[in-house]
Parts: sequence; C-alpha cells; structure tokens
Amino acid sequence: MKNVLITGATRGLGLAIVERLAQGGLYRLICVGRRPTPEFEALLAAHPQMIHFKPYDLDDLDGIPAFVTGITREMGALYGIINNAGIGLDGLLATQHQTEISKVLRVNLEAPILMTKYACRSMLTKREGRVINVSSIIASTGFNGLAVYAASKAGLEGFTRSLSRELGRAKITVNCIAPGYMETDMTAGLQGDKLNSVRRRAPLGLPRPEDVAGAAAYLLSDEAAMMTGAIMTIDGGSTA
Repeated sequence: MKNVLITGATRGLGLAIVERLAQGGLYRLICVGRRPTPEFEALLAAHPQMIHFKPYDLDDLDGIPAFVTGITREMGALYGIINNAGIGLDGLLATQHQTEISKVLRVNLEAPILMTKYACRSMLTKREGRVINVSSIIASTGFNGLAVYAASKAGLEGFTRSLSRELGRAKITVNCIAPGYMETDMTAGLQGDKLNSVRRRAPLGLPRPEDVAGAAAYLLSDEAAMMTGAIMTIDGGSTA
C-alpha cells in the first residue's frame, strides 16, 4: 500500500476523504489532527491496518520538519500528501486582531508549504507522488469578513501552480481542490436569508463532503497522472 498523509483528517471534508480512500484499500492513510473525534475513532476501528493517527497542531510550524521526517522514518516514503487542514476566523479586517491574522496565515498557508517541503523529499527520491492542496472558491470570489482566509487560500493556489513546475520533472503532480459551500454543520448554522442565498447560487445544490472526497481520490489515481497545476472547483455550479 502507498502512504498518503492527510491533515485535518478527523472531521468534515478530511474525514470524508479518509472514508473514501479507505474503501479502495490502495493506501495506508496517515491521518493528522489535534485530537480524534468519535466519528474518526469509529473509522479507525473499522480499518486498523489501513488508518493511522498522528496527533499534531499545525499552528506549531517549528515542529513540522521533525514531525514529517519522523513519519517517513517510521512508515516509509510518502506517495501523497493532502493538505486539508485549515481555519477561517470570521471578522472584518479593520477590527481583526493581529494574532488572529497570523494564525490563519500560519495554519492555512505556511503549514501546508512546510508540510509539502518535507513530504516531497521522499517523493523526489522515488520519482513519483501526489500533492493535493485544499483551497476554496473564496480565493477567487471573495466573501465579506473572510479577507485573510481568502488571502491564505489564494496563496495556496499560487503555491500549487508554481510547485507543479518544480516537481513535474520528477513525475510528481501538484493540484488544488477548491470546494464551495458544502452541506455541513457549518452551513446548517447559517441563518435564514444567508443560507437561502448560498443555496440559490448553486444550480446543482450544495455539494456534500463526499462529493469533494471523490476529487481527492481521482487526483491520487493513475488516471490523473497527466494533470498538474490545476484548480478543481466543486461548488454545485455557484461560480458558473
């Protein structure tokens, strides 16, 4: 089985990706999160040989080099990394505290860059691999109160495009998935007109995490071997 490292794996989209990839039996899934959720623990119990949990807080940038190299030393070379973990602190920029701005940029942009830096070393040695970054349609559409979040995701997309050129000669693909609003507990918490407005913009309806997880499975597969530097938008058509 090929090793795939997944951040933010214990809830939401990350959990859906783990569940989808576990069905195929092709990968050993190294799942990163601050702490396991009951849903993740149930998945872990169902696939104990395939799913492994490694606790880590990506806000700690200094520890990333030792964390990733420790994983490759224990588990072997990585075939793929899915940089899914991210945070969004809602608030107007004019009143947002500098510490909140720094935290969003650390977790959403600096951490994926550093995780990829150390993960791709074993891919370069084997001359194969997949890097998948999870962005958001907010990177290109913008959204009131999410200026810093949008900046971090736009940076991740630029990182994806340039890195695809660096790693392409080693047959390593680098792609980005940009989900729109998904049918999750977070969107269920939107109030009245705001939620209705988000749903009206998507002619196919809002995607579910499982719909986006399918894109990750495709990008890891041999069928996507000639796809790199791309941004895959999955938003039910809301940006059409």
